[in-house]
Amino acid sequence: MIKLLIAFNDPNLEPEERDEQVQVLLTELEQVDEVESVKRILDPNPPEGNKSLGGFLGGMLMTEVNPANGKKLLGFLGDRLGGKPIELSVEANGRKLTVKAHSREELEMAIKAAQDFISG
Repeated sequence: MIKLLIAFNDPNLEPEERDEQVQVLLTELEQVDEVESVKRILDPNPPEGNKSLGGFLGGMLMTEVNPANGKKLLGFLGDRLGGKPIELSVEANGRKLTVKAHSREELEMAIKAAQDFISG
């Protein structure tokens, strides 16, 4: 299984706006057949006084896909996230790769690096 952690980290956006980006992508990824699971990441240390059953880490999303569909998912993400500052962590075969992108060009290079990482 390949795990992808996507973190929206645009410093010009309020936390609520980053969470909106996560919610939109979460909804889109739930419709993609190749995706095994997609979820928000629970905050291991929620703020004191938090009345809910644990909050989520802001602007972050975790998805899992089988190795055969890893490149397809990365292509999908490239189409959806172009131009948005993100950090993408890929975990496959017991190894981990983290890349950051602040522009469409950087995202394309990050996606290619992640695809090569999955293949290697």
